This record gives sequence, structure tokens and C-alpha cells, in this order.
Amino acid sequence: MLAEKADIIIRFQGGANAGHTIVNNYGKFALHTLPSGVFYGHTTSIIGNGVALNIPMLFQEIKAITAQGVPMPKLLISDRAQIVMPYHILFDQYEEERLGGKSFGSTKSGIAPFYSDKYAKTGFQVSELFDRDRLKEKVEKTVEVKNVLLEHLYHKPLIDAGELLTVLDEYKDMVEPYICDVSAFLDKALKEQKTILLEGQLGTLKDPDHGIYPMVTSSSTLAAYGAIGAGLPPYEIKQIITVCKAYSSAVGAGAFVSEIFGAEAEELRRRGGDGGEYGATTGRPRRMGWFDCVASKYGCRLQGTTDVAFTVLDVLGYLDEIPVCVGYEIDGEVTTDFPVTAKLEKAKPVLKVLPGWKCNIRGIRNYEELPENCRKYIEFIEEQIGYPITMVSNGPGRDDIIYR
Repeated sequence: MLAEKADIIIRFQGGANAGHTIVNNYGKFALHTLPSGVFYGHTTSIIGNGVALNIPMLFQEIKAITAQGVPMPKLLISDRAQIVMPYHILFDQYEEERLGGKSFGSTKSGIAPFYSDKYAKTGFQVSELFDRDRLKEKVEKTVEVKNVLLEHLYHKPLIDAGELLTVLDEYKDMVEPYICDVSAFLDKALKEQKTILLEGQLGTLKDPDHGIYPMVTSSSTLAAYGAIGAGLPPYEIKQIITVCKAYSSAVGAGAFVSEIFGAEAEELRRRGGDGGEYGATTGRPRRMGWFDCVASKYGCRLQGTTDVAFTVLDVLGYLDEIPVCVGYEIDGEVTTDFPVTAKLEKAKPVLKVLPGWKCNIRGIRNYEELPENCRKYIEFIEEQIGYPITMVSNGPGRDDIIYR
């Protein structure tokens, strides 16, 4: 919806470990690396330097959308983006296997090993694919170290440096037409007053600093990181739209204070999303809960929210009463401040029950036409979180939106 009014859309962090489900005139799609604006002919889609770039997956994704009649998107890939190596995906699987019951609930997309290498400065930037001699030397050094782990920690087959080089040569041929000095491109675009949209992946609570550490992802999920992950000046970010669902859902392990279980959760899961609340990447059933004002207020604060987009509101139409989590009880004290992980794990939800609206609100485009209890639900949450809900979505289509 936002991409329609943008010239350039940029993914700035994360990899193919999470998905965005998109419903439009071409059909239904799960995007993992491509930005959500690829369906428009007038947009340029950019894979920023902050992204964990899984090259074969990106090209599979392009094939999948073009096979469904979507025109080939205009795509640029930062020459400073780093590559998810085939061994990153293996190490992710092996480590989750080794941890067993203590695992992080990874999507096994290679993300943690990728970022570990990036910050240990042993990763591979896209630009390095184009200097064969340096690449060969670096691959040989890297494989030597990785093979020690494979042999002695994981007891798995070793990597062959020659085979890896061949794969990297294929990667080079795939990305070559799209390579770009993205920060220079964006500098020019800003001078030409172009509209730029940064697309994040995953929520505040998955941020490695401010999230539910260690049940987090490996790169910053905050809007502020958009400046770094795309190569923009921070002061150019003028509007920060935070997406909040009208209820809560989560994939993977970690504290989830407003979580519900059993038949109640199953009913919400079945009705939720479009076709149910199942992970776009993993297909795993999502854990379900009521709207959490404590976590959402904290999330909005850290994002620097200017606007809240309140989504999937139509899903709640079946409920007589809708509980909302308005506080956390920790060791007998009630707080509305989001705590660190060890305290979070002890938190019990303080719920306030609001009356439901008991009807289908899909198709309504005017805020005043929403049932009174539905408006009261929105306004109650807005007051609790303290950030303006300026958009409400009541269906999966990009035009199923009410502006306030």
C-alpha cells in the first residue's frame, strides 16, 4: 500500500528467515528477500547492504513471481551486501541440532552464523565475488577454519574449497547485472526529491539489543538501523510507520506474556491472517495472544513511531468480549514498563476486557462507519500505547484500509 506511492523500496536488514504474505491482483505471494513493492512497475527495489543476501533464494523468488505473471522488477543489489554462504545454512541446522531442547527456534536460514561471520569480519561481501584471486585465497582460509568445527564439534562432512569457489562463481553471474553503489544511488535520489520507503523485517522484540535477548534475531530490527542498512543519513527518515496487529502472534520460542492456549488460541489462529496464522517461512502454527499494550508501547517508543498501522482488526469480529493486556504483574508488582528478559519470564498479564462488536467489518472504508465497540477498542489501545493509530486495516487487500 505504501509502495504504491514510493519510487524506491529498500530492504535494510535480515535475510530470508521471515516472510511477508502479500495478496494482490496477481495472486498470493510469500516474499522473503524481495521488498513488498516489486509488484509495481514504477518502483525500484533495492537489497541494501544490511541484508543477509541468500543469492539462490532471491533468484528463486524472482522466478516464482514472474511465473505468476508479475513483470520482472527493477532490482538493485548493494555491492556491500554480504552473502549467506551455503555453509551458514548447514551450521544453523547443525547448531540447533546440537542444542536440542535448548535451541533458539531458528528458521535454519543461516542467519545467526551469517551475522557471526560478518561481525567476526570473516564474511563475504558481494563486491568480493569480482576479484577472483583474492576470493580464492579467502575461501581457502575460511574453509580451513570451518572444517575444524565440522570435524570436531559437529562430526559432519567437510567443505571442499574448489566446490565452494564454483558455487561463488555461479553467484557472481547471477548478481552481476544488478550490482550498484546503493548509497550513491540514494544520495542522487534524495537530491531529486524521490520518495524512499524502507522495509523492515521482524518486530522490535526481535532486536538483539532491545528485544527478548537471546530469543532474538541477529541484526537490528529498529527503524534507526534503516539509515545504516541502506546507507542513508539518519535525518532523512521522516516518517516511521509501526505495524501492530489487533491481537498478538509469534513464531519461535521466548516469553509471550499475553499468550493464550487450547481451543481459544486455535480459534483465533484459524481465523487470523489470511488463511490462518502460520509462519510465512516455516509454515509453523504461530503462538497466539491478546493485544499487549505494554510490549506495543515499548516497541513504538524504540522505533520512534510517528504512525501506527493497526492491522487484522476484522479477525476479532467473532468475539463477545476481547481481553487486552494493559500491564504486567511481576513479583506482586504491576508495571506498564517492558522489562528485561529474566523479569519478563515471570510476568503475568493484567487483562482488561472490552466488549466485542460481533459483526463483519470488511469492506468498511470510513472510520465513522465502524461499529461503536470497534472504534472504542481502537481508541482504548491508542490511549494505552500513546502513539497515534492513523491507519486501520480490516482485510488482506492493499485497499482494505481506513485512514484516520
